[in-house]
Amino acid sequence: MGITKSDLFSKKQNEIAAMAKAIGHPARIAILQYLAKTNTCICGDLVEELGLAQATISQHLKELKTAGLIQGSIEGASVCYCIHPGNWKKFREQFAGFFSDVNIQGGCC
Repeated sequence: MGITKSDLFSKKQNEIAAMAKAIGHPARIAILQYLAKTNTCICGDLVEELGLAQATISQHLKELKTAGLIQGSIEGASVCYCIHPGNWKKFREQFAGFFSDVNIQGGCC
């Protein structure tokens, strides 16, 4: 979405859209599931775990970090990643609210 159009929507709508975009790739879902499952900082295990190239994983990690779903810390020559607990809770609540705010009655088509 162009930068000039995002101001037409609420802050909450833009935040939900940014998070949906960040999780809109199966590799990113796999990364998030792995980080959540291990519940620890992961430095180099993702290449072996997912079977993707390091450059590909790095790009996906960058997208997830930009969206705020993960956080990273530098340890020596590597960057270690884990789920960002505060933002994870915030996004979970926003998505839950988004789905509960929509009351589908059915029968429209």
